[in-house]
This record gives sequence, C-alpha cells and structure tokens, in this order.
Amino acid sequence: MVPNQVEREMTIEAPIDVVWRVVTDPEHMKQWFAAEAELNTETGQGRLRFQQGQVFFLHIEAFEPPRRFAYRWLREEATTATPKNSMLVEFTLDVDGDGTRVRVRESGFDQVDWSDAVKAKYAEDHDHGWQRYLGLLNDYAQRAKS
Repeated sequence: MVPNQVEREMTIEAPIDVVWRVVTDPEHMKQWFAAEAELNTETGQGRLRFQQGQVFFLHIEAFEPPRRFAYRWLREEATTATPKNSMLVEFTLDVDGDGTRVRVRESGFDQVDWSDAVKAKYAEDHDHGWQRYLGLLNDYAQRAKS
C-alpha cells in the first residue's frame, strides 16, 4: 500500500525566527539541506541541487513567515507544477516552549501519475531522507541560534 504522504516532526531548541531563517534562507539551506539553493519568493520559483547531483525546480505555494513554507518540486525545468506531476513539501513551524516545533509533510502520492512501485520507492526514500534532513536541520539550527 502506498501512503498518501510522509511526515516527520521534531522540536528544535531554537527560537522560531532562527528556525524560519534556517529553513527558508538559501545561504542557510546550503548548510543542512542542499548543495545549492535558490529561492525567489517574488516569482515563486526556486532550485535545489543536492550533493548526489539531483536537481529539483521549486514552485513556491506558500511563504508565510514565520510559520509556513510550502513548495512543489519537479525534476524538469519550465514545467508547470500540478498535483499530477509533483509532490507538495510543507514546513510548518510552531512555538514550543523555548524552542520550535517543526513538521515537514510531503504529500501528493495519491495524485501523481506514477506506478505504485515508483510511488512506494519514492515514499520510502523520502521518509528516510526527511528523517536525516530534520536531524541536520536540528544540528545546524542549534549552531545558528548563537
């Protein structure tokens, strides 16, 4: 059975404004997430290149400081992002005591036009990937808060 989404969350011992910057500022993103990061909130476009060479083109769906950042990511440039060809990645931040509760949800598995085998492999890979990246986010945000 293919899940509709993968979701991970954790509390980071850093203020919400620090975590927001770390999640949305390309210079910070390059420290914990992607080898290269570009975001243009005015045009709603961006690009991520990962260490392994994968490139994703972003279509920003929501940029609501300091609480919500959502985008669709695609492998092909100059393609319009739709639920049929892209996943929706959403970061939600909430104050949690002196820290910040971060939830990342990647959804849309039930809508993309892929085989069940491809969806299942993607879901498994990204479930493990988000666990890893949230750990890196936590470590980096701890250093960035000082």
